[in-house]
Amino acid sequence: MRRLGGLLAAAVLCGAAAACTNAPPPPLVPASEAPVITTTGPKVTEVVVGVDDVAGGYNPHTLAAQSPITTALGSLLLPSVFRAGGDGTPQLDRNLMVSAKVTEAEPFTVTYTIRKDASWSDSAPIAAEDFYYLWQRMRTEPGVVDPAGYRLINNISAREGGKVVEVEFGKPFPGWRSLFANLLPAHLLKDAPGTWSNVLATGFPATAGPFQVRSLDEPRGEVVLERSDRYWEVPTTLDRVVIRRATHSAMAESLSKGDNQAVLLRADAADVNLMGTVEGLTTKPVPRNEVAQVLLRPASRQLADVTTRKAVVAALDRDALIAAGTQSGPSAQFRADSYVVPPSRAGYRATITGNTLDPAASEHLLTEAGYARTEGVWQKGGKALKLRIAAPEKVEPYVTLANRVRTQLAERGIDSEVVTPNAEDLFGKQLTESDVDIAVVPRVDAGDSAAGLASAYGCTDDAPDGATPAPANAAGFCDPAIQADVEAALNGKVLLADALARIEPLIAAQAVAVPLFQVVDLLAVLPSEVSGVDAGAPLAGVLSGAPEWRRLDK
Repeated sequence: MRRLGGLLAAAVLCGAAAACTNAPPPPLVPASEAPVITTTGPKVTEVVVGVDDVAGGYNPHTLAAQSPITTALGSLLLPSVFRAGGDGTPQLDRNLMVSAKVTEAEPFTVTYTIRKDASWSDSAPIAAEDFYYLWQRMRTEPGVVDPAGYRLINNISAREGGKVVEVEFGKPFPGWRSLFANLLPAHLLKDAPGTWSNVLATGFPATAGPFQVRSLDEPRGEVVLERSDRYWEVPTTLDRVVIRRATHSAMAESLSKGDNQAVLLRADAADVNLMGTVEGLTTKPVPRNEVAQVLLRPASRQLADVTTRKAVVAALDRDALIAAGTQSGPSAQFRADSYVVPPSRAGYRATITGNTLDPAASEHLLTEAGYARTEGVWQKGGKALKLRIAAPEKVEPYVTLANRVRTQLAERGIDSEVVTPNAEDLFGKQLTESDVDIAVVPRVDAGDSAAGLASAYGCTDDAPDGATPAPANAAGFCDPAIQADVEAALNGKVLLADALARIEPLIAAQAVAVPLFQVVDLLAVLPSEVSGVDAGAPLAGVLSGAPEWRRLDK
């Protein structure tokens, strides 16, 4: 993909020669009568938001790219068929769509009608090929967010120049409204060199929304979005939104000076107190769509045995891990006591009680699994039990949590090491293999909890001859005992709550995951400077409401 740009330079050489003359010089113009020359243009109305980072990798469909900045840019720059409403339920985005509805029961078919004037920033129409491209990638690529719904699709066809899209499913899918959010420009990406991991790695080749990218400078830590002249709907009230990286102390200073109108940060108790020192500031928690968890992978050689996995879980102090990861910040109020539904979502019900730590049980289970403790270390056949713990490089709170897991295991005589590969390699490759025993990674919610259940804990079907097999879930977990209930919930044959009542105790018994807490950011706003800046729709991100933000006149 190339970036089009031009630099127009013009140099005008002017010379003047004064002739020899006895004529008097022209009279001076009194200052009061001199013309006023202004060099300033019209005032730019902008809102500046401070953030922790603007690191690259902006594909909202990959686990590797999950971050507040990815959520923010996706909500403003990419088109979505449905967007979360104020109560979290999906609402048809009529800025993009004319309609989207189930048109046949057998086979289950959804027909989407796209507005004829909806187009990408390069004037290419938003059309069926964008739906097709996303479907193909989501059903076959590893490390994507909630692929289960896309894997139910059998075919996508188009008519009326690609503006009417018919999606045929192999089975009913009540959660179909969660699909086709953050569409990508297929006309630019489908034949582009590189892999899926390179899509939106450093920027956006085309956008389709009320804002467009004026500049995206990752080294400087700044993204400048400006009103899009190509947007076909009502223009934004703001000329510009600036997203700027800063330390937490610099954020507080910028707010106190009025240089920033808002900040969004991953805060601990000290940061909450710091923001409390800024006069006139209002704060509120903003849950992300991710839950921090510890995955014990049955796909690994060391933890293929459930008894060994149970022993490792009993060696972990879940309460201490939650305390270390939240640091008494906003996340501390969002303890995740469910294997599937995040605490901030409707339908959340706590099913995990008590702490996991039980040293006596851990020792008993390791002995049962054939290990013996020799010189303080658990061994089998003369070989020490040594586990590889992986977390995405430089991504918090996961790296901190991974090191705490290693420390806790060491206290119980279980040797381990922490590795921190880059996120793309971890999610796109290493979690499809058997080298990682424990993964400290997010579980991401894309909007439909039944699809989230199937994506995180469901089995994948064998691929037909010649087809690319669907990647397994991040844990490499498949339990036929729960698969029927997983599929029944996904297809709407049973209520999700009823399915979870049966499934979650079985997931716990398999010792596959230890949920910790939902990651929650702190939003701080100066209401004297700007209106409309709020937490946004559930899991949609603060900047999802930016088209309605307004700067207040002094």
